[in-house]
Amino acid sequence: MKIKKGDTVEVIAGKDSGKRGRVLVIDRDRERVVIEGVNMIKRHTRPNPQRNVKGGIVEREAPIHVSNVMVVSPDSGQRSRIGKKILDDGRRVRVAKVDGAILDR
Repeated sequence: MKIKKGDTVEVIAGKDSGKRGRVLVIDRDRERVVIEGVNMIKRHTRPNPQRNVKGGIVEREAPIHVSNVMVVSPDSGQRSRIGKKILDDGRRVRVAKVDGAILDR
């Protein structure tokens, strides 16, 4: 999977198409990602005083399949496919295909 935690991605398919957010969680086994503020669902939770959890309806992010998102290039702000490149100092980094911007920190 070419997407990492902390990347800014844009949803390209589904009800939240066009929304952007930061990747919070990656599930490599199910090939799904959780994106901040995207694919919001309502969960009915039971109160639990031991864990200091209030009951009620909680809204949170649900996972979305990785094929429905694309990484946003930090330089141009366009969504892009991802390639790999070896720098002069020997580091392997991910680059945005649209403008060659380096995605790794």
